[in-house]
Amino acid sequence: MYRYLTQILGAVCLLAATSVVFAGAQRYEPLSASVRAALHHAVTDGSAPQRAFANEFDGQVWLADMSTRLARFVPDAIARRDFLTTVHYEATRAGLDPQLVLAVIHVESAFRKYAISTAGARGYMQVMPFWVRVIGDEQEHNLFSLRTNLRFGCTILRHYLDIERGDLFRALGRYNGSLGKPQYPNRVMSALTRHWEYESATGVTSAKGESKQTPPASPRKM
Repeated sequence: MYRYLTQILGAVCLLAATSVVFAGAQRYEPLSASVRAALHHAVTDGSAPQRAFANEFDGQVWLADMSTRLARFVPDAIARRDFLTTVHYEATRAGLDPQLVLAVIHVESAFRKYAISTAGARGYMQVMPFWVRVIGDEQEHNLFSLRTNLRFGCTILRHYLDIERGDLFRALGRYNGSLGKPQYPNRVMSALTRHWEYESATGVTSAKGESKQTPPASPRKM
């Protein structure tokens, strides 16, 4: 009996260890009318998700490579393909490196669709519900929806990058609600370099003409 209890306890501890994420919470900051309007337009544009690659070959290679890396988090191959296609589209649409977005999701939610932080942030990119009221429309947005969550998350991260004039370290701190602290940005950059860094045969990691590459942030100590 004791042996079985020990095994169960060990399994619970292992599950807890693999579920640890570094989710935080974006903080509400008043927005000017022009910024609010721009963000509203960004999240409500109704264009359909699609792959956005320089060419079909690069797209297939990227999807195959990322799908292999993602398999331990998302076992179903069809679900992985849909997820990665949406990540690439929403990231490049917002002018973000898709690999950076994968690293943020890795740290924020460990790729758990229904993750909820203690502060109430939701979904893959741990979006705070207040953003739906601030920059959404009158429709009810489901932040557990793949496309909705990524649309809001990528738009918000792009907004923070613009505020910080391209300083990725500070933008990531804002995204996590921990501006000025090194732990979260360093974890994201570590996840990026260890798990999601990618370079195509042509040396291009994002869609041609649609993505503005974000320079990598160096780990910092404060």
